[in-house]
Amino acid sequence: MICGTDEAGRGPIAGPVVAAAVILDPENPIEGLNDSKKLSEKKRNRLSAEIKDKALYWAIAQADVEEIDRINILWASMNAMTRAVEALPVQPSKVLVDGNRVPQLKVPAEAIVGGDASEQCIAAASILAKVERDRQMIEWHQRYPQYEFDKHKAYGTAKHIELLKQHGPCPIHRKSFRPVRELLP
Repeated sequence: MICGTDEAGRGPIAGPVVAAAVILDPENPIEGLNDSKKLSEKKRNRLSAEIKDKALYWAIAQADVEEIDRINILWASMNAMTRAVEALPVQPSKVLVDGNRVPQLKVPAEAIVGGDASEQCIAAASILAKVERDRQMIEWHQRYPQYEFDKHKAYGTAKHIELLKQHGPCPIHRKSFRPVRELLP
């Protein structure tokens, strides 16, 4: 009952940080799991569906923009991972966390730098978190098309910064992040 957890969305300047927790089924392996950033969008989407179908348990949670701005992105990420692990219908025996810090959990946990490339359960969590966050950014694009969230997923690309300067921040922009903060009155 080893659980992997990872987040997506620490770097963007808008939107939530999303975390996932996954307990894989050793009897039902999934081919092609890897760090979500190393996979094409098409492959991530296919693997996300397969993970949801084959994993023993999985859960997704997040921290919204208000929480990120209130406590900072690191602690909001930790909270999102804690929520994802606690949302599992079973308590894992151990949690493997991508990175160099461990969120507050009620079970033993180990931080693994580069874990999304070396541990299958973390890679699976990485994929679920990234696919869910991207899905949400496409939904936000419907509400705020002027920012083109569907293209850059709220990362601070040159185009996003240009659109941010042109239109000013919207409610899902992270006000504590410098490119946004600099445009606030």
